[in-house]
This record gives sequence, C-alpha cells and structure tokens, in this order.
Amino acid sequence: MTQASTVHVHPPKVEYFDVAAKTNTDPKGFVRPVEIYRVEPWGLYMGRHSDHAHFHYLESWVLPELSLRASKLHYNPGVEQWQDIYVDVGAFTMESPTLWRSVDHYLDVLVRTRRDVRLVDVDELLAAHSDGLLDAAQCQAAIEHATAAIDGIAAHGYSLEEWLSTFGMTLTWRRNDEPPEPR
Repeated sequence: MTQASTVHVHPPKVEYFDVAAKTNTDPKGFVRPVEIYRVEPWGLYMGRHSDHAHFHYLESWVLPELSLRASKLHYNPGVEQWQDIYVDVGAFTMESPTLWRSVDHYLDVLVRTRRDVRLVDVDELLAAHSDGLLDAAQCQAAIEHATAAIDGIAAHGYSLEEWLSTFGMTLTWRRNDEPPEPR
C-alpha cells in the first residue's frame, strides 16, 4: 500500500485588476503595470508584461458569469508548456466600475486547442476544503464550473473560444505569430 502524498495548501489566491490605475495586484501583493485593459459587458481583458522566469507576457480574460479566468502565457524561448490556454476556476467580481477582484478556487482547466482538455489540482481543492479554506458550497460550485467548462470545450472541438462564443463572449488575443517582445 502506498502512502498518499500530503498536499501543502495555501489560502485562496486573491488578485486585483485596477482598470483606472492600469495595475494588476498579484496574489503576493506585487503591483504590476498593465499595458491594456478592455472591459466588455461579460468580462475583462488584461494584457501585461511579466518578469516571471518562464514567460514574459500574460493575457487574461476574467469571465465572472462562468466563474472562469482564461489566460495565455507567452513563454520564453526554450520553456516547455503543456497547454496553450490556462483556465482558473474561482469567484470573479466587479468591486466597483474600475476594480475587479479574483479569488482562485484551486481547480484549473488546461486546454490544448483542437486536441484535448485536462482538469488539474483536484487534490488542492480537497485539501483546501479539509483545512476549512473553502466550504462545501464553494467546492461544489468550483467542480460544477470546471466540469461545465470541460464539457463545453470538448463539445466544441476542444476550442475554448468556440464554446464561449455560444454565450456571446468573443475572446481576442495577441496574434500568435507576433508575440510581444521580452522586456
């Protein structure tokens, strides 16, 4: 019999998107300048440079109605990636007309467009619930939102964009053949 690995669980990651100030406050409290914000009736787009070791630019769509945040990371040369779109599941709210808030609920959906989709971090969700960081209703909602996304993406040829278009949500990204330059 093998022993189950212990998952180190952190409190839910909270992030802020300040459209007026053109900043993004990450879960560690670092305030980052944002190159572009675009507000749509159904969501918020953010594009900003990054000083992360693996990627130099981050694009995200915050989609409160679906409890999802879809992101494309523009990786540095030589960095391997499994997915082309990373989808966080959580609670996304507009705190004011210019301030949005994100609370991550651990589950992530990894999309390889036109190929497949994968659910990850179920162990983190269960550990968070066990440690009292999320209640049963929040966990159930996270599972329902993640499985709805997986079902929708798979039913639309493994395309997040095609699934979201059925809700009237049109995601736009930087052109893949013209990635932003590292800073």
